[in-house]
Amino acid sequence: MLRQFMPFILLTISNVFMTFAWYGHLKFKSAPLFIVIVVSWGIAFLEYCFQVPANRIGHEFFSAAQLKTVQEIITLVVFSLFSVLYLKEEFRWNYLIGFLFIILAAFFIFKKW
Repeated sequence: MLRQFMPFILLTISNVFMTFAWYGHLKFKSAPLFIVIVVSWGIAFLEYCFQVPANRIGHEFFSAAQLKTVQEIITLVVFSLFSVLYLKEEFRWNYLIGFLFIILAAFFIFKKW
């Protein structure tokens, strides 16, 4: 039973690293681009160390499309928290509506028709 939930845990950890790799450097705009790229690449490596096992384990229980959908929803949640807490950006109502539509898409992907 725990093995079935491991992909969600690993994908969440993976997405925290991914979000920092992709957007964390925005707080360090004066840092040389080359340094930012190398640091982001190192963080992305850590992201893959969680993402690859998450998908390998997850594919025992879910289709690739379902795994991708879960990953996107986790990404939106992690990114929303990151942008508000780390980048100090405002979370607007239209972001929420757009994200809800993406979550609604998950319903259609996971629904057994």
